[in-house]
Amino acid sequence: MILYHGTNADFGEIDLHKSKPNKDFGQGFYLSREYAQAMAMAKIKVEQLEMGVPTVLTYEVDDEAMTGLKVLSFDDYTEEWAKFILLNRNNANPEPAHDYDIVIGPIANDRVGVQLWKFENGAIDLHTLIHNLRNMKGITFQYYFGTERAIKILKRL
Repeated sequence: MILYHGTNADFGEIDLHKSKPNKDFGQGFYLSREYAQAMAMAKIKVEQLEMGVPTVLTYEVDDEAMTGLKVLSFDDYTEEWAKFILLNRNNANPEPAHDYDIVIGPIANDRVGVQLWKFENGAIDLHTLIHNLRNMKGITFQYYFGTERAIKILKRL
C-alpha cells in the first residue's frame, strides 16, 4: 500500500516527538492514501507555520508487516469513532490515551470539527452527531502511526 504525508519541508527520519499532541488519533505520524489530501495538508502546514514549501513524502507499507502490530480501524463515522476522537483530542496527560500502534479511520476535518464542537458543547447529542457526519460527502481516511514499532514498517520511496 502507498501512503502520502504532507509537510512543509522534506526530512529523513520520522521523529514522533515532533508530532503535536491532541490530534484525532493522538500524537503520531499521519498519512493518507490520497496524494491530493496530503498536498492539501502540506499547504495548510505552510500557511500555519508561514514557512517552507508544500511537500508530499511517499511511503510504502507491506500489509503483512502490520500483522504483528496492534491496529484499530474505523470504516465509517460511528459512535466509537467519535468517542475515540474526543478521547485523543481532550487527553490532558503526556501519555497517549490508547496503546494502538496504527489507527485507520475518517479524518476529522474542519466540517467534522464543527460537528464535534457542537456535540462537546451540548448543542447536539451523540446520535445527531453521527447522523450529521454520515450525511456529509467526501469521507477521507487517515492513517496514524503512533509508535516506533509502527514507524519501522514505513519504507520511504
